Amino acid sequence: MKNIWLALLFLLPQGSAVTRLFAQPVNNHTGTLFSYKTNADRLDQIDNQAIYGQPTQKDQSGNYSTEAEPQMPWAISGTGGVYLLADTGELVIEIFKQDLNIRSSRNDFRAMLAGPDRQILDEVFIPHSGGAAGDGPGPVESSIIRTKVEIPGIYALMITTSGDRHGTNTAWAVKTNAQAYMIESARGHRDERHVEPIVLTDEQKPMNVAFHPRKGAFDIKLEGLSPDLEYIILYDDKNKELAKIPVKNEQKTEIRQYLGINIDDNYSGSAHYSVTANANRGQGLWRLHFPKGRAFVNIDGVTQWEDDDLFTDHCIWTPEPDKWFPIMDYRWMISPYQLTVHKDPGIKSSTSFMVYNHASEPRAFRLSLIFPDNNWPVELSENRVMLNVGQSKEIEVLFTVPDKGQEQQCYIQVITEQSPDITTYASLTVKGEGEKSGKPLDLPVVLKPFIHENRQFGYLPDYPVDNQVYFDLQNRPYVVSAHQLYRKTEEGWISTNISEAVNMPEPDTNLHDWTLISTKIAFDKDDHLYLLASSGQTVALLHSADYGVNFNAFVITGRENARRTWDFESFSGNNIPEGPPPVLRLTETYVDDADLPTARRDPRIRWRRVNDLELIIGDKSADGLISFRAPIMLTKKSIGISMHSGIPSSIASIGSNVHVVWGEATDPAVSREEVPGVPAYVATYNRISGALEGPVFMDFGAPPNDVHNTPGITIDSKGFLHVVVGTHGQPFQYLRSLKPNDGSSGWTNPVRTSEENLRQTYVGLVCDSNDVLHVAYRLWQSGNEHHDGALWAALAFQRKQPGKPWEDPVILMVPPFSDYSIYYHRLTIDREGNIYISYDYWSTMWFYRNQRGPVSAASGRPGRGWGRAVLTSGNGGDSWKLW
Repeated sequence: MKNIWLALLFLLPQGSAVTRLFAQPVNNHTGTLFSYKTNADRLDQIDNQAIYGQPTQKDQSGNYSTEAEPQMPWAISGTGGVYLLADTGELVIEIFKQDLNIRSSRNDFRAMLAGPDRQILDEVFIPHSGGAAGDGPGPVESSIIRTKVEIPGIYALMITTSGDRHGTNTAWAVKTNAQAYMIESARGHRDERHVEPIVLTDEQKPMNVAFHPRKGAFDIKLEGLSPDLEYIILYDDKNKELAKIPVKNEQKTEIRQYLGINIDDNYSGSAHYSVTANANRGQGLWRLHFPKGRAFVNIDGVTQWEDDDLFTDHCIWTPEPDKWFPIMDYRWMISPYQLTVHKDPGIKSSTSFMVYNHASEPRAFRLSLIFPDNNWPVELSENRVMLNVGQSKEIEVLFTVPDKGQEQQCYIQVITEQSPDITTYASLTVKGEGEKSGKPLDLPVVLKPFIHENRQFGYLPDYPVDNQVYFDLQNRPYVVSAHQLYRKTEEGWISTNISEAVNMPEPDTNLHDWTLISTKIAFDKDDHLYLLASSGQTVALLHSADYGVNFNAFVITGRENARRTWDFESFSGNNIPEGPPPVLRLTETYVDDADLPTARRDPRIRWRRVNDLELIIGDKSADGLISFRAPIMLTKKSIGISMHSGIPSSIASIGSNVHVVWGEATDPAVSREEVPGVPAYVATYNRISGALEGPVFMDFGAPPNDVHNTPGITIDSKGFLHVVVGTHGQPFQYLRSLKPNDGSSGWTNPVRTSEENLRQTYVGLVCDSNDVLHVAYRLWQSGNEHHDGALWAALAFQRKQPGKPWEDPVILMVPPFSDYSIYYHRLTIDREGNIYISYDYWSTMWFYRNQRGPVSAASGRPGRGWGRAVLTSGNGGDSWKLW
């Protein structure tokens, strides 16, 4: 019967309903792993014995019982993935999973196989097997992924667990017929230094950890070992024993405390070994051998890094040294991984890919085209590229767009002349259906693993997306990066190098190299442009009277040796400064538990910062010179400003009145009943009289002492002030001034932006010319149709019509993974009332995040995450499209 089932399985086409059924997690079906010898005859054959016993009968849960449980070849915990070097033939991966029941939580297991171009080829989903904390490990379960490899390359298997982004509650392993494979331990992020301990979970089997040793001195720290072990053996790249590392019965807990794992007194063994800088490293892998495969492992340069380490933030290792290949030398060889182009049928067009050398030596790359179906008119601008270490080069791909409604595909294969056996490829898909990205979107946009804006909509912006967009009084767009100002003219987008454009620092100094310290762009009533920049410890307001062609730098003196944050007024709908934009300087004066990582601080003060908040007013003379008045101290207890997401306006001006809003730190010892959140305040400064009114208390943004809870202020066309008090995972609070242009004569009672208990964070706020308020934020969601009821974070939008309550949230974006996400969103508005949301999806999963690499390999677009994109609405949020 077993052979009949397997024969039927092989006759079925890949991806059919039945093969998908067989790929589901089961411990009930009889199965055998097959391997195929490659042309190079280098693949090992997976053990051909039956993994499972014969199906017998279903239990009460409807699952088949088995005679024998799958056997894991080794076992580790922690999410991440596997990179597989696959040759032609069938690639087979058996995936093992076991719930450890360290915690009482449901952690469903998901494994996705992606090709070299990150096309998802197959995935398996293994639900939690049941059990609670203290019940002990659940059964070992196994699933098989298989795919036909027609083009050799580097494949990626990603491992995630819902409800446990760090994967501490699950053990897993793989067995494969791939030529070689390397593991990347890559959990969800933590709000502290990135460390990826290797966690071995099966003391019944010996295990190896093979790794690239750091060139400099490094330490190996081991804990949670069985105390009856005598030593752990360290071998060099020639398999020569370097050291027997003695195991001491001394309980060390640093690694487990970092992971948040309870300490088991039965495993009190620990070990420590230091490797000197002058020890010969060789060329290959070193190896730690554990007689019992249970340990918590930290290795400098492998699981934790310094800035000068070769591969920071990448914990790459393998339990099978003979299966090693130098994955990091071949990361991001060509990017983006996949590109979809929508163009008018029949025209000649082009696009580009980036070839990158991540190896430690110069390399020659050969490129060729492979067609999965019929050949079509496409060619490469170059077939051979020579690159030095860290160098990259764009390769143009020229093509003829297929007929209307048709699409064509090709692969751009890359091979290094130094190692022709290791290759990879990117894919290009061209569709003859015209531009699609500018059409109204069906909301929400559901991002899927490796299937983002370009793959779904052909999004290939011809404008800069480095940061959010702002508009001058003539409604022309501007964007900045760290060193460039981009502006759109009649000839198209023009880039200006900031340092080269600064003609005169004032006062006169020798400063030349300028870096922008704010992503905001400001314009005054004369349509002069302003930026904030620094040169070393010196900060200046840059002023341009010719729309960014030339700048003068006006230095803001004071606090040069302190840690400072800066903000200044930008357009949020109806505010236009009379003179240079008012500037806020926040000088950090105190951080609780500053010597501890953020995640290990007292939860009451984890996000608490104390800053001096100063308002700095500049005056512009007729000849364009700017002088600054003495700084005005608004408070010595500012909590800070959330600058990476939301970036709400802290300042809004009407005429001579400058209105400022901020949140304050409070005494952590005070109860939450008395102080339920960050208190928000408003003050008003008059440019003419120099008088400061306020501060006036607005409301609390829960929870207290949390820098996420930045309030925002904007002005409507009638001059009324509107404030939204920011929160961290709590409902926003909204208030309006009782009088126009007056922050001291009273405010409406605070109301929630929704009657529901919305878990809102990172408010962005603007007001259009019709006095409609718009907010964008991150919104936690669960229990709906996405992510099987697990917790996930959406990008959301809301608005409030004049005189009406806040409308229900609109979900704009659904992330590809559950658990933590952030969008680095920024909400802006142009002079005609069109609204824009610049965003950059960023997953908590380090494995997914590392796909980006140093060359924006994921999408080809700049950003901290997957790459920035811009949503826009020209009808007040009724519909949205990609700009």
